[in-house]
Amino acid sequence: MYLPQRNDNFVKELLKKEENIELDFKLSISNSSKIARTLVAFANTKGGTIAIGINDHKKIIGIDPEEELFMIKKAAEEYCIPPVLYDSQVYEIEYLDDEKLEEELLILVINVPKSENEHLLLSKGNNRLRYLRVGDKNIPQ
Repeated sequence: MYLPQRNDNFVKELLKKEENIELDFKLSISNSSKIARTLVAFANTKGGTIAIGINDHKKIIGIDPEEELFMIKKAAEEYCIPPVLYDSQVYEIEYLDDEKLEEELLILVINVPKSENEHLLLSKGNNRLRYLRVGDKNIPQ
């Protein structure tokens, strides 16, 4: 269960940023094994934030947080060795560009701390790959 927060300043500041070594925008999570790459890369590098419900052009689309949290949990537990730790917040957006929306939109923010452990991605064929975050990409090592 989640309790949406309202923090217009946080969301505005988030939208001013570009994807980088510590930030990734995702429209939605359609594949747990793919998002696990980002979790592993952030944990192995400097840590980072995944903002879900925002496209690459920084347009807020909104999501169903329960569905996205399910996919993140599955990714962290089933595809990351050892499982990657993270925390999450759901933000409710009422205004876009200072215009009131007809219906609130929700985004999910996942914060992954830098880990003291090395994390591997469990991929097809039980392969285990180490990923690092380089710029705005997840690179296998």
